[in-house]
Amino acid sequence: MSKKKNSAKDTAAGQGQARKTIALNRQARHEYHLESRHEAGIALQGWELKAIRAGRMNLSDAYALVKDGEIFLLGAQITPLIQASTHVIADDRRTRKLLLHRHEIDKLMGKVQRDGYTLIPTAAYWSGNKVKLELALAKGKQAHDKRQAARDRDWERDRQRVMRRHNRDA
Repeated sequence: MSKKKNSAKDTAAGQGQARKTIALNRQARHEYHLESRHEAGIALQGWELKAIRAGRMNLSDAYALVKDGEIFLLGAQITPLIQASTHVIADDRRTRKLLLHRHEIDKLMGKVQRDGYTLIPTAAYWSGNKVKLELALAKGKQAHDKRQAARDRDWERDRQRVMRRHNRDA
């Protein structure tokens, strides 16, 4: 009986390795009510992939736009490396196409156009050797919502502090 060697793909899937995060959009939770999350691939050029490997991606001002039955990422910044390819003009904030299944695009398109949602990228991460983007359906928060969220956060922190102090004394 011969033993089957495990490939890298088998071991990664079998052991449930955590995804390696490239960039986070931390402001998204503060600025929006995040509802459902979807995973999307992203069409990149060679110099962009090299820059992402060097950790030069920023999602802070990024959003996704539905146009002609396709979804595009706007405002995401990938700063080019100095030693990147010279025969291509590197635009760090170019529009990038997001790769999703047709039924996912249709569902998101309906929510965005009818219900007033926005598509916000919340994270970029490696899935194997591919870059994936986590898109969230989001609704903008009003100023009073942001203040209430800050109050709730402060109260939760104070409550935890009191509970720790009470448990220590008991």
